[in-house]
Amino acid sequence: MPLVAKLDDLGKPAWILLTIVGFIYWWPLGLAILAFLIGSGRMSSGNRGWVSRWPEELRNVGTWWQPSRSGHQAFDEYRAETLRRLEEEQREFKEFLRRLRMARDKQEFDQFMEERRGRSSVQPVQP
Repeated sequence: MPLVAKLDDLGKPAWILLTIVGFIYWWPLGLAILAFLIGSGRMSSGNRGWVSRWPEELRNVGTWWQPSRSGHQAFDEYRAETLRRLEEEQREFKEFLRRLRMARDKQEFDQFMEERRGRSSVQPVQP
């Protein structure tokens, strides 16, 4: 497909423009182009994309869930321990909220059943 090769040479802006024009012209065409781009990996920022041209130091910068090493061993150990403690507190808090919801649900259900029992003993059930 010479069109695909030509658009690949022009880069991501050409693909984005083609997708927009496809949506404007006929939305199923735009959706098909978008599905093709996502499926083929042309819009990803992996090794095939522009990130691979970054220097190695910038590609390996840590993220909030996986921090990079600072080079200071004491600080790195402190940070790792703090993150572990915070994750444990988060897990405990989620468990507390789960138990709290369960207790509230049980209370509401018990109240419903008590009202139903009271209502059924006062009024006869209609067949």
